[in-house]
Amino acid sequence: MNNLAHETEAEDEEPDFKPLTAQEAQEWRRRNPPVSVWRIVAGQALVGMVVAVLAWLFSGKPSVAWSAGYGALSVVVPAALFARGVARPSGSANAGGAMARFFVWELAKLVLTIAMLAAAARLVKDLSWLALLVGMVVTMKTYWVALKVQPGVRKTD
Repeated sequence: MNNLAHETEAEDEEPDFKPLTAQEAQEWRRRNPPVSVWRIVAGQALVGMVVAVLAWLFSGKPSVAWSAGYGALSVVVPAALFARGVARPSGSANAGGAMARFFVWELAKLVLTIAMLAAAARLVKDLSWLALLVGMVVTMKTYWVALKVQPGVRKTD
């Protein structure tokens, strides 16, 4: 009974991984074109402007619009910095160097976001923290929509 349990565990541990052939990989690349990070950043900027305009229309106060816009900027500017840092070609071709670069730019993005939020009260007159938060969250979640509706992705049946 003990051997049977051991054999079952060994079977469960076998991976279901099958490497793609060159032709399968080419077909996968055709169905899944790369997404431009700049397109996502531009989409976030557009959504941020729309949120700011809607905040102004609903509240009638320019300070609410500026607050929502600044919230959007506190997402878009760090995202653009991150995209620039990660998309720029580097000298290292190894995976460890790429991961380190990714984490460094992610840290820079976080630090810049925190610095922009800390400076918000000084930079935006009559700051509305709620509008800033709404502008920030809506803009931040835009990339999920951009990834879902990206053109060119073809699903197989």
